[in-house]
Amino acid sequence: MVNLKIDGSELSVPAGTTIMEAARSAGIDIPSLCYHKRLPPIGSCNMCIVGIEGRPEPVTSCNTLVEEGFEVTTESEALHEQRVVNLKKILRHHALDCPICDKGGECDLQNIVYRFGITDVSFDPREQKRDDGYATSLIRYWPERCIMCRRCVTACQKVKGIGAIDILGENEEARLVPVAADKCKSCGECMFVCPTGALTENLSRYKGRPWLGQRVKTTCAYCGCGCQLELDVLENRVIGVYTKTDDGVNRGSLCVKGRYGYEFIGDDNRLKTPLIKENGKFREATWDEALDFIAKRLSAIKNEFGPDSIAGLSSARCTNEENFLFQKFIRAVIGTNNVDHCARL
Repeated sequence: MVNLKIDGSELSVPAGTTIMEAARSAGIDIPSLCYHKRLPPIGSCNMCIVGIEGRPEPVTSCNTLVEEGFEVTTESEALHEQRVVNLKKILRHHALDCPICDKGGECDLQNIVYRFGITDVSFDPREQKRDDGYATSLIRYWPERCIMCRRCVTACQKVKGIGAIDILGENEEARLVPVAADKCKSCGECMFVCPTGALTENLSRYKGRPWLGQRVKTTCAYCGCGCQLELDVLENRVIGVYTKTDDGVNRGSLCVKGRYGYEFIGDDNRLKTPLIKENGKFREATWDEALDFIAKRLSAIKNEFGPDSIAGLSSARCTNEENFLFQKFIRAVIGTNNVDHCARL
């Protein structure tokens, strides 16, 4: 264990802990834009600077490891002034379009600007020498909102192990580009960790602001992993999917189906009643009529051709209990072991 002081509080933390992690474990909030607890340290935004007794210059707390005897200061007039300068540098190229930004109200950058009370920044847009396209059509990239924090790139490379996007160039020439769009899985991990409105979902645009809906926690139904998510529901329609980094087996990650496959829920073309085909055409039926029809046909097939002429195909999208009942029905009622399921849906 390593012993140190942060803002006068004595702490003991494991070796290899960063100052940022040590501070947050003690409930001390250090502002940051590039730090994310699911990602390795990036150290690009320079907002998390702190002072260390005996050192002439501040250090970035997100990628500085604690050492025995450190005396750390997280708040001072000098640190505040430097953070304001660093934040204004970030804002100089960031479009101040919060009223129309999809991330408005849930934006880390918006929150930190409010926290520091910054109102006097002149917007100087970068010359856009880049393609506004992105690695997937499900996500829209807004280059004028990008602060080059590298969260998205780090998540794609280190969390997902894909590497579909990267930041090329330096300083004023830096730009986010899809370097391997063919590898993109459309998982939305990059959008999930983005601290601004630079990456937004194409599906939910104009359906409703994030704070207008009701968050309903549920389990993703697409496979058997049991990923936890929250549906943003407005007027009984799902307008978006959100996740939390400390919840479920997925810890905030989702695949393309879980992140974006929600429009079917309220689609007008969904079946609302059972259908029975007669003379080559479907007609609506009641559940009792449909179930009676199925029971008679299965019984007739079993009596004429034997139970092994019937097979059952279950689904990973069903619950364990439903799958248990289905295989029991196939084995015990029908009398065959011909039961399987397709995890690929």
